[in-house]
Amino acid sequence: MSKTSYLVTGGAGFIGSHIAETLLKQGASVRIFDNLATGRPHNLEVLRAYGTNVEIVNGDLRDMSAVKIAVEGREVVFHQGALASVPRSISDPVTSLETNINGTQNVLLAARDAGVRRVVYASSSSVYGNTPTLPKHEEMPSQPMSPYALQKLTGELLCGIFTRIYGLETVALRYFNVFGPRQDPTSEYAAVLPRFLTALLEGKRPIVFGDGEQTRDFTFIENVVQANLLAATAPDANGQAMNIGCGTSISLNEVLVMAGSLLHRTVNADYREARPGDVRDSLADISKARRLLGYTPQIDFREGLARTLDALRADMTHH
Repeated sequence: MSKTSYLVTGGAGFIGSHIAETLLKQGASVRIFDNLATGRPHNLEVLRAYGTNVEIVNGDLRDMSAVKIAVEGREVVFHQGALASVPRSISDPVTSLETNINGTQNVLLAARDAGVRRVVYASSSSVYGNTPTLPKHEEMPSQPMSPYALQKLTGELLCGIFTRIYGLETVALRYFNVFGPRQDPTSEYAAVLPRFLTALLEGKRPIVFGDGEQTRDFTFIENVVQANLLAATAPDANGQAMNIGCGTSISLNEVLVMAGSLLHRTVNADYREARPGDVRDSLADISKARRLLGYTPQIDFREGLARTLDALRADMTHH
């Protein structure tokens, strides 16, 4: 039996590069599709070390002909490529929409036409919006509060339509605050954890928007990779959207205390005005993913935080 061939869109990005690397470690054939708008060349260097099993294609999701070439001959597509940022989608909604909605439709059309078996789509917990009900479960109404959240939800709905109308297998995974090594702390739109940890390692005061009591279901990258690999094959997941988190939430202030204890120092944060579009509390009900995928998070928050700090420290001494 020939080995499964995969396409990872956004494979130079944080999550995409981890999925790709795990597949390559298993000996799979992996094609990366990325335009490096937010992906990092360093992540591609990591993947290139796997030799002939990896193929890197530079291309844009908005370019249908490039997407068609990338999808050709692949059995499973992990669609991680996106402009993933609430603030960016607010400042530039047009480019975000073209990439996140039209780009996703391009991937689905190309996958349908190329006879791809399954597309696993990266969605986001932001689709729920600020509903006070916790934990967030998939039967709740979605109330996107930003262009990004709306775009991610639209991508999910497109997946469902392609499954129902065209018979293309799809699974949408709603990520909750993914973090871990290789997450870019330098970008203007960097996620909260790498920003916090980099500030701490540099001896600066981390900036907190709001009072720091907002909570997140922070999910270590290895848990998300596991969910994606399960979603590529799980028979009952076809056509479904589901939460991928840890089912535990922690406030930003608690994160800072924990990071301080790992670094043996007291942390004083710089508190600023809360930002528009930011969700107050987030917590995943992961029972659906548990049932349909057999997903069980393996790495808890503290362990993930320690590993991320180690990786960031190594990065900083490197450069």
